[in-house]
Amino acid sequence: MNKKSLMIGIAVAGALLVMLSAVALSSEWNEMNDNGPTEIPFTLDEDGALIEGSLNMALFEDHGYVLFILALLLFGAIIGGAYVAKEGDDDDSD
Repeated sequence: MNKKSLMIGIAVAGALLVMLSAVALSSEWNEMNDNGPTEIPFTLDEDGALIEGSLNMALFEDHGYVLFILALLLFGAIIGGAYVAKEGDDDDSD
């Protein structure tokens, strides 16, 4: 591993940490009541629309851009893993 790829890896890891921190700090966390934590609604109303404050609404409406970025990064990791695995096979000249 050369110095340039190490610096790129550190920069990507730092960007992911900043993004994760931003999402965690921008989320509204419900406090626990006397009976324990409050339940997060994960349903639709009678018309099929998302309930305001539900987990579905929070993930896809409020933080959809983060899911899209993470999907792209995971796709890149899969492609990179396949490339590294294939690259190791080419070095065997026996």
